[in-house]
Amino acid sequence: MFIRAYLRASTSEQDATRAKDTLKKFILNFNERIASFYIENKSGNSLERPELIRLLDESDPGDVLLVESIDRLTRLKNEDWQTLVNSINNKGIFIVSLDLPTSHLTFNGFPSDEFMRSILNAINNMLLEILAASAYKDYKERERKQKEGILKAKKKGLYQGRQPNLDHHNRIQTFTKAGFSINDTAKAVGVSRSTVIRVRKKFKS
Repeated sequence: MFIRAYLRASTSEQDATRAKDTLKKFILNFNERIASFYIENKSGNSLERPELIRLLDESDPGDVLLVESIDRLTRLKNEDWQTLVNSINNKGIFIVSLDLPTSHLTFNGFPSDEFMRSILNAINNMLLEILAASAYKDYKERERKQKEGILKAKKKGLYQGRQPNLDHHNRIQTFTKAGFSINDTAKAVGVSRSTVIRVRKKFKS
């Protein structure tokens, strides 16, 4: 069984590798190991995610797509989600998510009885659809609240656009001066590699 872990964060300011150790510990419970990690900073509301596409392209029937939660895989509207899940199913890939307990049965937990296996598969698929729909609903609710907040701030003359996290920038500068590598700095500050690279360039300019 080839297990491919997918790690995603929405923006370059967020650490997409945050759940890496959590996934490693989870998989040890089944005496399995993660063969490959696919990491990117892209919105879950888009199908255009290079690392996810690469994961699907490199997968074979019977491989596992492992995620921390379904919202790491999708915050897509229904028609786009159906496009993605159909691609996954057509390749014979199993989705396993920490927040979807029935999917954990993929690791030698499904009963040998064909009838019971069919029932559990149906339940798993139903729960997967519910979690996918909930992830999209949560995304749209956050988007709505953000727009309302910006509108109120604009009316009060307080909105200045998205501001950089100065604490992160200062810490990146500190670790850089101390000789830390890009990877070590990103891990210490809790941001992505791309954020460290971008801030370093800013300080050099």
